[in-house]
Amino acid sequence: MLKISHLHVNYGGIKAVRDVSFDVPDGEICTLIGSNGAGKSTTLRTIIGLEKAASGSITLDGSELIGLQTNQIVTNGITLVPEGRHVFPDMTVLENLKIGSYMRKEDLQEDLNWIYDLFPRLKERSWQAAGTLSGGEQQMLAVGRALMSKPKILMMDEPSLGLAPIIVQGIFDIIKEINKQGVTILLIEQNANMALRIAHSAYVMETGELTLSGTGAELLKNDAIKAAYLGGKK
Repeated sequence: MLKISHLHVNYGGIKAVRDVSFDVPDGEICTLIGSNGAGKSTTLRTIIGLEKAASGSITLDGSELIGLQTNQIVTNGITLVPEGRHVFPDMTVLENLKIGSYMRKEDLQEDLNWIYDLFPRLKERSWQAAGTLSGGEQQMLAVGRALMSKPKILMMDEPSLGLAPIIVQGIFDIIKEINKQGVTILLIEQNANMALRIAHSAYVMETGELTLSGTGAELLKNDAIKAAYLGGKK
């Protein structure tokens, strides 16, 4: 579905992403793992049009995305849940969700019901200001808002960041459920253990380059991955 080919992204004289190529197959969960500064978030931001590619190709269902505006890319079927959630704190939960559907004209009630089924807590707090929600609830809202655009691919940047372990498990359960319901997922996650456990395919990114790939299960068993990201020994 999503194909990244020989992608290069520069920040001034810094080569943030260097010759990165990978595919995100339809219906799968794909994860990028790596240390801070490896280029993972830059890759996602370039896919969604927030950063400019120096060269390379990004295609969705065979159509080139490089050169399109972010709103056009969202309309084509990709949304991003950014690191840090970035909900609108003074707006209600419902108003935040409706902002996610601003590109759509059809009736939203069916989709709101879907979001409320995924996140019953959001339904309970639909008229509450988003800024008064807990961190976990704000993450649920950020995911729900992105899903309101009816994406083919949902990209998530560090969804577990800053959340308590019991909340993290719930977020990953929701990611699996969203995927089961037909949404392809591209996930960046510092919690490599959790990410690899749910991923169909996985890539390791270091200093702007992809250095290793395989299934999530394969990388979980890899001694170098265990030592670098899972707290194990080589």
